[in-house]
Amino acid sequence: MPRSWLVLEFLTVFVAPPLGYRFSPVRIPALPLLWIVAGYALSQLLRDPRFDRTRLWNAATLTPQLAAILTLFIAVAAVLWLGVHWLAPSLQWSFVRSNPVFWAIVMVAYPILSVYPQGILYRAFFFERYAPLFPGKWAMIVASAAAFAFLHIVFRNGLAVALTFAGGLLFAARYAGTNSLFTSSFEHALYGCWIFTLGLGQYFYHGTIATVGKVLRQ
Repeated sequence: MPRSWLVLEFLTVFVAPPLGYRFSPVRIPALPLLWIVAGYALSQLLRDPRFDRTRLWNAATLTPQLAAILTLFIAVAAVLWLGVHWLAPSLQWSFVRSNPVFWAIVMVAYPILSVYPQGILYRAFFFERYAPLFPGKWAMIVASAAAFAFLHIVFRNGLAVALTFAGGLLFAARYAGTNSLFTSSFEHALYGCWIFTLGLGQYFYHGTIATVGKVLRQ
Protein backbone atom coordinates (compact mmCIF):
# COMPACT_ATOMS: atom_id res chain seq x y z
CA MET A 1 0.00 0.00 0.00
CA PRO A 2 1.42 3.44 -0.92
CA ARG A 3 2.63 5.52 1.99
CA SER A 4 0.04 8.24 1.32
CA TRP A 5 -2.76 5.66 1.59
CA LEU A 6 -1.29 4.31 4.81
CA VAL A 7 -1.35 7.80 6.30
CA LEU A 8 -4.93 8.33 5.14
CA GLU A 9 -6.02 4.98 6.57
CA PHE A 10 -4.22 5.70 9.84
CA LEU A 11 -6.04 9.02 10.19
CA THR A 12 -9.36 7.41 9.26
CA VAL A 13 -9.03 4.48 11.67
CA PHE A 14 -7.11 5.89 14.63
CA VAL A 15 -7.71 9.64 14.65
CA ALA A 16 -11.10 10.44 13.14
CA PRO A 17 -13.29 8.05 15.20
CA PRO A 18 -12.03 9.17 18.64
CA LEU A 19 -12.24 12.84 17.63
CA GLY A 20 -15.69 12.41 16.15
CA TYR A 21 -16.91 10.54 19.21
CA ARG A 22 -15.32 12.99 21.64
CA PHE A 23 -16.96 16.04 20.10
CA SER A 24 -20.23 14.49 18.99
CA PRO A 25 -23.27 16.16 20.59
CA VAL A 26 -24.92 12.74 20.72
CA ARG A 27 -23.63 9.99 23.01
CA ILE A 28 -23.50 6.65 21.24
CA PRO A 29 -22.40 3.29 22.69
CA ALA A 30 -18.62 3.02 22.51
CA LEU A 31 -18.29 -0.76 22.29
CA PRO A 32 -20.21 -1.26 19.01
CA LEU A 33 -18.03 1.40 17.38
CA LEU A 34 -14.91 -0.40 18.65
CA TRP A 35 -16.19 -3.70 17.26
CA ILE A 36 -16.83 -2.17 13.83
CA VAL A 37 -13.34 -0.69 13.58
CA ALA A 38 -11.69 -3.81 15.03
CA GLY A 39 -13.71 -5.90 12.55
CA TYR A 40 -12.25 -3.88 9.70
CA ALA A 41 -8.75 -4.38 11.11
CA LEU A 42 -9.27 -8.12 11.50
CA SER A 43 -10.61 -8.45 7.96
CA GLN A 44 -7.51 -6.70 6.63
CA LEU A 45 -5.22 -8.98 8.60
CA LEU A 46 -6.98 -12.13 7.41
CA ARG A 47 -6.79 -10.95 3.80
CA ASP A 48 -3.04 -10.37 4.04
CA PRO A 49 -1.17 -13.55 3.03
CA ARG A 50 1.99 -12.25 4.74
CA PHE A 51 0.35 -12.00 8.15
CA ASP A 52 1.11 -14.85 10.55
CA ARG A 53 -2.35 -15.69 11.91
CA THR A 54 -0.90 -17.52 14.92
CA ARG A 55 -0.17 -14.08 16.37
CA LEU A 56 -3.90 -13.61 16.95
CA TRP A 57 -3.71 -16.18 19.75
CA ASN A 58 -0.40 -18.00 20.35
CA ALA A 59 -1.25 -18.84 23.97
CA ALA A 60 1.88 -20.95 24.44
CA THR A 61 3.92 -17.79 25.04
CA LEU A 62 2.01 -16.93 28.22
CA THR A 63 3.63 -19.53 30.48
CA PRO A 64 7.24 -18.32 30.10
CA GLN A 65 6.07 -14.71 30.49
CA LEU A 66 3.70 -15.28 33.40
CA ALA A 67 6.11 -14.68 36.29
CA ALA A 68 7.32 -11.37 34.82
CA ILE A 69 3.77 -10.27 34.03
CA LEU A 70 2.47 -11.03 37.52
CA THR A 71 5.46 -9.52 39.32
CA LEU A 72 5.09 -6.23 37.50
CA PHE A 73 1.32 -6.29 37.89
CA ILE A 74 1.50 -6.76 41.66
CA ALA A 75 3.88 -3.82 41.99
CA VAL A 76 1.80 -1.50 39.79
CA ALA A 77 -1.47 -2.65 41.37
CA ALA A 78 -0.10 -1.78 44.80
CA VAL A 79 0.93 1.70 43.65
CA LEU A 80 -2.50 2.31 42.12
CA TRP A 81 -4.22 1.12 45.30
CA LEU A 82 -2.08 3.42 47.45
CA GLY A 83 -2.91 6.33 45.16
CA VAL A 84 -6.66 5.72 45.43
CA HIS A 85 -6.44 4.99 49.16
CA TRP A 86 -4.68 8.28 49.88
CA LEU A 87 -6.08 10.61 47.22
CA ALA A 88 -9.62 9.35 46.58
CA PRO A 89 -10.67 6.99 49.38
CA SER A 90 -14.35 7.35 48.51
CA LEU A 91 -13.68 5.58 45.20
CA GLN A 92 -11.93 2.58 46.78
CA TRP A 93 -13.81 -0.64 45.90
CA SER A 94 -16.86 1.50 45.04
CA PHE A 95 -17.83 -0.61 42.03
CA VAL A 96 -17.68 -3.89 43.94
CA ARG A 97 -19.58 -2.45 46.90
CA SER A 98 -22.29 -0.70 44.89
CA ASN A 99 -23.03 -3.43 42.35
CA PRO A 100 -21.22 -6.75 42.90
CA VAL A 101 -23.30 -8.57 40.26
CA PHE A 102 -22.45 -6.08 37.55
CA TRP A 103 -18.81 -6.08 38.69
CA ALA A 104 -18.69 -9.86 38.23
CA ILE A 105 -20.20 -9.53 34.75
CA VAL A 106 -17.60 -6.93 33.79
CA MET A 107 -14.75 -9.16 35.04
CA VAL A 108 -15.85 -11.82 32.55
CA ALA A 109 -17.13 -9.71 29.66
CA TYR A 110 -14.51 -6.96 29.61
CA PRO A 111 -11.58 -9.14 28.44
CA ILE A 112 -13.69 -10.63 25.65
CA LEU A 113 -15.74 -7.67 24.46
CA SER A 114 -13.25 -4.85 24.98
CA VAL A 115 -9.67 -6.01 25.59
CA TYR A 116 -9.32 -8.46 22.72
CA PRO A 117 -10.86 -6.17 20.07
CA GLN A 118 -8.55 -3.40 21.25
CA GLY A 119 -5.64 -5.82 20.95
CA ILE A 120 -6.57 -6.66 17.38
CA LEU A 121 -6.72 -3.00 16.45
CA TYR A 122 -3.87 -1.45 18.46
CA ARG A 123 -1.42 -4.31 18.53
CA ALA A 124 -1.88 -6.94 15.79
CA PHE A 125 -3.20 -4.64 13.05
CA PHE A 126 -1.13 -1.62 14.06
CA PHE A 127 2.16 -3.52 14.07
CA GLU A 128 1.44 -5.35 10.84
CA ARG A 129 0.12 -2.38 8.88
CA TYR A 130 2.10 0.67 9.95
CA ALA A 131 5.67 -0.55 10.24
CA PRO A 132 6.58 1.57 7.17
CA LEU A 133 5.35 4.69 8.98
CA PHE A 134 7.12 3.95 12.26
CA PRO A 135 10.36 2.12 11.48
CA GLY A 136 12.02 0.37 14.40
CA LYS A 137 10.64 -1.67 17.28
CA TRP A 138 10.43 1.14 19.83
CA ALA A 139 9.00 3.62 17.37
CA MET A 140 6.18 1.15 16.76
CA ILE A 141 5.66 0.57 20.48
CA VAL A 142 5.47 4.29 21.27
CA ALA A 143 3.21 5.00 18.27
CA SER A 144 0.90 2.15 19.25
CA ALA A 145 0.71 3.41 22.83
CA ALA A 146 0.02 6.96 21.66
CA ALA A 147 -2.79 5.81 19.38
CA PHE A 148 -4.21 3.64 22.17
CA ALA A 149 -4.13 6.57 24.61
CA PHE A 150 -5.69 8.86 22.01
CA LEU A 151 -8.66 6.51 21.78
CA HIS A 152 -9.40 7.26 25.43
CA ILE A 153 -10.05 10.95 24.83
CA VAL A 154 -13.64 9.74 24.35
CA PHE A 155 -13.91 9.45 28.15
CA ARG A 156 -13.16 13.15 28.55
CA ASN A 157 -10.61 12.99 31.36
CA GLY A 158 -6.84 13.16 31.53
CA LEU A 159 -6.43 10.22 33.88
CA ALA A 160 -7.76 7.76 31.29
CA VAL A 161 -5.36 9.09 28.66
CA ALA A 162 -2.32 9.05 30.97
CA LEU A 163 -2.91 5.55 32.32
CA THR A 164 -3.65 4.09 28.90
CA PHE A 165 -0.49 5.56 27.43
CA ALA A 166 1.56 3.85 30.15
CA GLY A 167 -0.42 0.66 29.72
CA GLY A 168 -0.18 0.92 25.95
CA LEU A 169 3.62 0.94 26.15
CA LEU A 170 3.54 -2.21 28.25
CA PHE A 171 1.00 -4.09 26.15
CA ALA A 172 2.64 -3.14 22.86
CA ALA A 173 6.07 -4.14 24.15
CA ARG A 174 4.65 -7.46 25.31
CA TYR A 175 3.11 -8.08 21.91
CA ALA A 176 6.32 -7.12 20.13
CA GLY A 177 8.31 -9.47 22.36
CA THR A 178 6.00 -12.47 22.14
CA ASN A 179 4.09 -12.13 18.83
CA SER A 180 1.10 -13.22 20.89
CA LEU A 181 -2.13 -11.28 21.12
CA PHE A 182 -3.30 -13.71 23.78
CA THR A 183 -0.40 -12.89 26.10
CA SER A 184 -0.66 -9.15 25.50
CA SER A 185 -4.42 -9.24 26.03
CA PHE A 186 -4.06 -11.28 29.20
CA GLU A 187 -1.82 -8.56 30.62
CA HIS A 188 -4.18 -5.84 29.40
CA ALA A 189 -7.13 -7.60 31.06
CA LEU A 190 -5.29 -7.86 34.38
CA TYR A 191 -4.77 -4.12 34.60
CA GLY A 192 -8.19 -3.23 33.26
CA CYS A 193 -10.01 -5.52 35.67
CA TRP A 194 -7.95 -4.15 38.55
CA ILE A 195 -8.81 -0.57 37.61
CA PHE A 196 -12.52 -1.43 37.60
CA THR A 197 -12.22 -3.35 40.87
CA LEU A 198 -10.24 -0.60 42.57
CA GLY A 199 -12.91 1.96 41.81
CA LEU A 200 -11.39 3.89 38.92
CA GLY A 201 -13.72 2.43 36.33
CA GLN A 202 -15.81 5.58 36.21
CA TYR A 203 -12.96 7.19 34.29
CA PHE A 204 -13.05 4.48 31.63
CA TYR A 205 -16.65 3.91 30.67
CA HIS A 206 -19.96 5.46 29.81
CA GLY A 207 -22.78 4.72 27.40
CA THR A 208 -23.86 1.08 27.14
CA ILE A 209 -21.95 -0.24 30.12
CA ALA A 210 -23.24 2.53 32.37
CA THR A 211 -26.81 1.87 31.22
CA VAL A 212 -26.50 -1.83 32.01
CA GLY A 213 -25.20 -0.97 35.48
CA LYS A 214 -28.18 1.28 36.17
CA VAL A 215 -30.60 -1.45 35.09
CA LEU A 216 -28.96 -4.01 37.39
CA ARG A 217 -29.09 -1.63 40.34
CA GLN A 218 -32.85 -1.19 40.00
